[in-house]
Amino acid sequence: MADYRAPVKDALFTIRHIGMLDELAKTERFAHADAETVATVLEEQGRFMQEVFAPANAIGDREGLKWRPEGVTTPEVFKDAYHKFVAAGWQGLNADADYGGADFPEVVATCASEFMTAANAALTMCPGLTTGAIEALQAWGSEEQKERYLRKLVTGEWTGTMNLTEPQAGSDVGLSTTKAEPQPDGSYRITGTKIFISFGEHDLAGNIIHLVLARIPGAPAGTKGISLFLVPKFLVNDDGSLGERNDVRCVSIEHKMGIHASPTCVLSYGDEGGAVGFLIGQENQGMRAMFTMMNSARLAVAVQGVALSDAAYQKALAYSQERVQGVAVGSGSKEPAAIIEHPDVRRMLLFMRSHIEACRALIVYNAAALDLSHASSGEDAERWREVAELLTPVSKAWCTDVGVEVTSTAVQVFGGMGYIEESGVSQHFRDMRIAPIYEGTNGIQAMDLVGRKLPMRMGEVFAEFVARMREIDEQLAAGGDELATIRTNLAAAIDSLERCANWIMTNGLEDPRRALAGATPFLRLFGIVVGGWLLARQALAAGAELADGSDDVAYLRAKITTARYYADHHLPQAGGLVSAVQAGDADLYAVDGGSLASV
Repeated sequence: MADYRAPVKDALFTIRHIGMLDELAKTERFAHADAETVATVLEEQGRFMQEVFAPANAIGDREGLKWRPEGVTTPEVFKDAYHKFVAAGWQGLNADADYGGADFPEVVATCASEFMTAANAALTMCPGLTTGAIEALQAWGSEEQKERYLRKLVTGEWTGTMNLTEPQAGSDVGLSTTKAEPQPDGSYRITGTKIFISFGEHDLAGNIIHLVLARIPGAPAGTKGISLFLVPKFLVNDDGSLGERNDVRCVSIEHKMGIHASPTCVLSYGDEGGAVGFLIGQENQGMRAMFTMMNSARLAVAVQGVALSDAAYQKALAYSQERVQGVAVGSGSKEPAAIIEHPDVRRMLLFMRSHIEACRALIVYNAAALDLSHASSGEDAERWREVAELLTPVSKAWCTDVGVEVTSTAVQVFGGMGYIEESGVSQHFRDMRIAPIYEGTNGIQAMDLVGRKLPMRMGEVFAEFVARMREIDEQLAAGGDELATIRTNLAAAIDSLERCANWIMTNGLEDPRRALAGATPFLRLFGIVVGGWLLARQALAAGAELADGSDDVAYLRAKITTARYYADHHLPQAGGLVSAVQAGDADLYAVDGGSLASV
């Protein structure tokens, strides 16, 4: 079983050429994030994850968790790895420097998150959710809340959660019934049940800071009446020490297909009268605050797609070079050959590699847009914020759908051995399957894309993004025959994307069901096209480095080949999705639910 190796070289290449690192380093906010410093940070973080998180991954999967009424016990190897993580200071990589963070750009934190997730997806859920809590408190917390809670979250000494889902309210949080009763001292008493709360209870840290959606008496119905509350596992005294246990308990944990060592908890608030909670932001404005966490989480879930794909790909590549079976067709040799010599295995490996690189580039570009929205001012900041808004559902949904396909393909490369747990590759597939469901299912992301993101500024945000993609045509033309198919297929794919977007915006106004019926194939089309555009940009960058005399010839030539493979094999799929986008909803409602039964 191949050991995980953090793809630091490719991450740095992507950050330089897609993540606009030089541009970020020129801003006042990120002046400390120069290329040399970023390289040092990612090299060290990648080494840490290889040596500390990765060895605990399979052990955690086998041992799982133990629930008792007193709490949840995690594997011993997780405790050791997490304590080393805290001691190394990795939790605060992109947190505000005023509260102890390193304040690195999201493009750096995103790549660091990839290494961490690939090394150990289950354990990464804990610091990943803490990052979301940090960002929500930085944006919406009072100064008193920041001083009392934020510093310990930034160090990782305490961890954070997000509590949205309830038994009767899944993605529709407007149906939430958890109550928050105001108290004379300004606090609230929280009562209700939350489900699917990752790391809602564990033994890794001294305190857990729950961010909980709840409804104040008399609040408006639906999402307009939701408020956000901070509910600590242990109350915190004025001097920062831990006080009494709060009225929140983990009453059970789920038994899951994957991420076995990540506790997915049912939390009960207020069994003994009400958990003490503190309002974050304003009453009935909880969804605004929670979306700070949600958008952070959606990008983090997109990272899961890349991370687990790369971990599985590394195992599949190593196995394909070691496994001897059959003869190499066309070689003239009758000696058994490694399966990497077979064309279909090569196809699978290039499918995996090209999609990993495309998704990594998309997530880095999405993160860079966020960074520039924070580091710029005026119209520039707003334009980059819009780009980030447009791309977030595409990043989350397309990259996680691809992650399922890539990890499944890695199992296929192993053949029968891939279905055997000892090979290690099946864990990545099992761990990956939750990601298209997390943080709003991918169908919800598609609805968000066509219902909210395409109409931004009457479609101008999308139009400007398409125009930006078309600007590459002249550069590809100058690349000659080597880049000719990339140019031709990318231009055709962009045409398909633009045509479908126009159809959705026109027909969606007449009947929203028509647009929503084609939302998922449209999002996939969008992902395929943006992935091809970003791979084309990387091919141009690789060619430029070769022209400048780089001695890393094999790596750079492979970048060009990967982009061309993707353009030849996958960009044409964009045209094939047009009819699915434009088919409308008639067939979907031509039969009733009962008639869909096969027996």
